[in-house]
This record gives sequence, structure tokens and C-alpha cells, in this order.
Amino acid sequence: MLRIALGQMEVIPGRPDLNSKTMLTMIEEARARQSQVIIFPEMAIPGYLLGDTWEQQAFLRDCEEYGRQIIAASHGLCIIFGNIAMDWKKTGDDGRVRKYNAFFVAQDGELKGADKFPYPFRIKTLHPNYREFDDTRHFFSLRKLALELDTKVDDLLQPVNIKINGQDLCLGCILCEDGWYDDYGIKPVPILQQNGPLDLIVNISNSPFTLGKNNKRNRVFSKQAKETGVPLVYVNTVGLQNNGKTVYTFDGFSTAYNNKGQIIAYCPPFETTLKVIDLDLSSGAGNLPTIQVPDDHGISSIYGALSYGVKHFLKLIGMNKVVIGVSGGIDSAVTAALYSHILGPENILLANLPSIYNSQTTKGLAEDLAKNLGCLYTVIPIQEAVDLTIRQLSQATVIQQHGGKQTRLTVSSFAAENIQARDRSARVLAGLAATFGGGFTCNANKCELTVGYSTLYGDQAGFLAALADLWKHQVYAVGDYLNNNIYHSKVIPQKVFKLVPSAELSPDQAVDLGKGDPLIYPYHDYLFRSFMEWWNRATPEDLLVWYSGGELESRLGCEAGLVNRIFTGPEEFIADLERWWKLYSGIGVAKRIQAPPVLAVSRRAYGFDHREAQNQPHFTANYLKLKAQLLASKCH
Repeated sequence: MLRIALGQMEVIPGRPDLNSKTMLTMIEEARARQSQVIIFPEMAIPGYLLGDTWEQQAFLRDCEEYGRQIIAASHGLCIIFGNIAMDWKKTGDDGRVRKYNAFFVAQDGELKGADKFPYPFRIKTLHPNYREFDDTRHFFSLRKLALELDTKVDDLLQPVNIKINGQDLCLGCILCEDGWYDDYGIKPVPILQQNGPLDLIVNISNSPFTLGKNNKRNRVFSKQAKETGVPLVYVNTVGLQNNGKTVYTFDGFSTAYNNKGQIIAYCPPFETTLKVIDLDLSSGAGNLPTIQVPDDHGISSIYGALSYGVKHFLKLIGMNKVVIGVSGGIDSAVTAALYSHILGPENILLANLPSIYNSQTTKGLAEDLAKNLGCLYTVIPIQEAVDLTIRQLSQATVIQQHGGKQTRLTVSSFAAENIQARDRSARVLAGLAATFGGGFTCNANKCELTVGYSTLYGDQAGFLAALADLWKHQVYAVGDYLNNNIYHSKVIPQKVFKLVPSAELSPDQAVDLGKGDPLIYPYHDYLFRSFMEWWNRATPEDLLVWYSGGELESRLGCEAGLVNRIFTGPEEFIADLERWWKLYSGIGVAKRIQAPPVLAVSRRAYGFDHREAQNQPHFTANYLKLKAQLLASKCH
């Protein structure tokens, strides 16, 4: 029987001192519970998403020193952990000191695994180069090492052999992406088994939360355990890490599988915990009963990630008071309920900032929300300031330097709308936040962010965009969840859910008359998701093919029959498609670049997860051909 402790810990990026302290505390607890092996996550000492901190040699030496402290603590206990490893005599492809994402096995004060390998540790074979990952920028992979040594990767993928109570134990050492090899030519787990045979597969990871990802993890790792006939233990980190523009939560969900691929133990998500399990490796860990793991694809998982992420982000930046502009709409209501539950209503100042276009309906809903939550509340009308700004701009004399001609500016209705949005954020909310001693939020959702339906330095401003990776229908669902499962009360008034979404910046957006945003969320949520969130992202060409073939709704996943109810024919459909595509790939990019950090929950969030360049919108030649054919057929 092997007693293993799963050290699911919060890894604080860039703080090897704090992380090693956490590890040493968990090591002592594992020792007190008679554990024989303790397993920590990938990059447990330095953290993972560190930007170019990896270029600081002093930081690298610091990580080495804290790693030595962990190794020294391994007397009478096998400690498995991830850390950065350097070969100070060699360089990487960037000409800097060579760095490896490394897997360490320490026992009785020394490292194991120096046999059949150039180093007394194992290194990552497969480096992810998609989404937020930047491994190839900083780390040297096993594949590159094999080329340098003029040998096969298979020959370098060697298990690590240890002894526990005099018994030999052959470990297959896997670092995160090395377990996600379906799309790679190299398959580390089967190769390790061939070079074994293995007694146990250990996967240490630093894997961020994505909605539904743990379900896929379980399918992938269950299959590996079943196909090799070897028990597998997966240990992941919890916590919050970021790459500047995108903030990621790490859910943990560390899990053990028997040799049939069945789940026999797991750690709760988003919790630091030490899970101790006894594995009978002679029976393939068949001594433990199989269990079910909670599904992570629902609204409860989204809420869990949002709540955890916001709470830890506030802690990270040292903020404990927040100002939220509340309009009476769903986005600001969900933001208010979310932050109020995290910080307490006494630390939340809700501000309603009406102009002449805001209805009594929305003003009343904003006040009802504040009363229901028990938050601090203020009303600061903006019309006087808006009128002053418009008057100043209209009366400003513009002088041509050659010829001396004088002209006046004309403030368009569109510019007047933007002036309102900027006045609310840049003047009032920013001033309130400074006075209140906190920050103010960005309440934008993903649909708005996709096409830039927001105002720079206005409603797109704030210290964090907590809802900006949620489509509008998901925002409504989170609102329902907050009412029914968190507060157990209708703190968000029911009328908010039924109100037409509207910015209320002009008479054309009068909610009491049913007028609102130009976005038709039941359709545009799904259209925009195809633009940016799909693995193979859709373009107008794809969408026009599906539209002409009558399969657009089934492809997008929206309600059947919706497109024909919205658009009278191809001309309207194409005009709408081109309008939003131009905004998405045009001014929307410029706005997103200047947006606040986005809290990620989906498989692709805006920010560094969705890398963009400011280029002109483009329509493919085939799209233009299809468009001409479709419009010509309408004429006939």
C-alpha cells in the first residue's frame, strides 16, 4: 500500500518564498499523516504565468535556492514538485541561460532520476504554443534537447525509479501538456510505459480553469490510465495568475484514477487542500471505490470561477472597496451582486448617474437593487455636466493657422452619446472611486466587447472587466444563479431580467417604449462567439455558406428559425453581418487593446488569450463571389 498526499496548493506567481513556505507546511502535514509520497503542481515554486520575469537571472537563482530547501526537506518522504531548472553552461534559442520546465523527484535529501538522463530531473517534452501559453518563448523542451544530443525523444523519455519501504517503484513523470498529446506526433505516456513498465503515472500541472475543461481532463486521463493499465495521479494548482491583459483562475480538481481509468479520489475545485489516499498498486489501485466528479460545464462553475477570480484579484491588488455604476440593467446588477457578496455591502458604493434619457423605470430598479443588497447608494445626475461639455465644444473657436479662417465644431448626436458615457466614468466614477478609497468596475459583457459597443474612457473603463468573458445570455444566467443559489432572494429585481437591454443614451433607446441596443443578443451572442471563441474561427465566408445552405442556426447553436424572423432576406442578413464584422476586426480591436484586464472563463477570452493586430477588415474573394450570387438570386 502506498500512501500519497496530493498537495493541491495556491501557487502565487513570482513568489518562490511564499510558495516554498506553503510547500514546507504541507510537507510537515503529510509527514504527520504518515504519507510516503507528496505531490505538488508544475512550477509550484516560481509560478507559471510570469511574463518576462524568466529573463531575470537573480529570480532564477532564487527559485533554485528555494528548490534546494524543498529537496532538503525530503528525509523519510518522497517529494515530487515542479520548478524551473537551469543549465548555466548552456543557452536557449534566445541566447539567454537555458531554462527547463522541470519535474523533480526528491527523496532522503537528494534528487532521483539521474540514471539514463542528462539531468537529475525530468523536463517538459511538449510546449503549448496557443491561447495564453508562451512556453517556447522561455523554456527549452525535451524535443530540442533530443535534437541537440542527436538522439531520439523516446530514449530520453525515461521513468524515475525510487524505493518505498524497500520496494521498487517506477514513476512515469508527466508535465501538464505532456498529457495532452492527441494532436502531437510524440506520445509521452505510451513511450514512458514502453520504457518502464510503470507502476504509477504522475501528472503535475499548472492548468487554468476553462468552462468544461475538467470534464475533458477526466476523459483524457481516464483513457491514458485505462490504455496503459497504470494508475494515474494528477495534481493541479489553485489560485490566480495573469499575463497582464487576461486574468486566469486555476481550479485544481486534482484527481486519482485506477488502472481501469475510473476516478477514485479528487480534490474540490478552487480550494487549497492536502488529500491523502492509500493506493494498492499491486491491484492497480483497485482498493478504493470509484466516485463521481461534479460536472464543470454549468452556471455554478462559471459563478465559482468568477467569485474566486474577483476575490483573489482584489486581494492581489490590495483593494477592499469598490464603486459600481448601476444603470438598472442586468450587467451592472450582476456586477453589484457579485462584488457585494465578496466584499460585503458596506464596502460597495453603487452610483446611479442619470441623464435626461434615463427612465424612471431604470432609476427605480437601480435603487431597488441597492436596497436589496444593502449597499451604499448615491444618485449623481450628469445632464448639467454633459450640457456644459457640449456647449463648450460647440462654442469653441477653431482657427486655421494659414489664412486665419474661424469655424465652429458641431456636436453630433453620436458624439453626445459618447460624452454621456465618458462623463459617467472618467469624471464621476473615477472621482467617486478616489474619494471612496477604491476602484470602479467595468461592467461590459463579451458581446459588447466583441464589436466595441462601448465608449473608450467611458463604460469600457475600470480596474477589471469581470463579466467580459460572458455572453449576454450567460450574464442573465449568472444573475438567476445569484438570486436563487447565493442570496436565496430576488436581490436582482425580476423586472431587470425582463427589461429590454439599453444604454439609454438617446430617445431611440427609450426602454419604456421597448427600444434598446442594436444588438439582438439571442442571435449576436452566437454569431460573435463563432468569430473569436471557436477553435477554427468562423469568417463571413463560412457564415454566408451556412446561411445559403440553410444550416446557419444549427452551426451557431442558436434558436432554430431565429434568423428568418430577424432578417427579411439575404440583403438584410449580409448588411448586418458586414456591419458587425467590420466593427469586430476594426475599431473593436483598438478598443479591446485599451480595455481593462478580462477575467477568463471560456476557451478563449479577450486580451492576451486572443492575440490581435490592428489591421483593416477583410472579406475573402470567395465571400464577395458568394455575396454577389446570393444578392443576384434575390433580384431574380
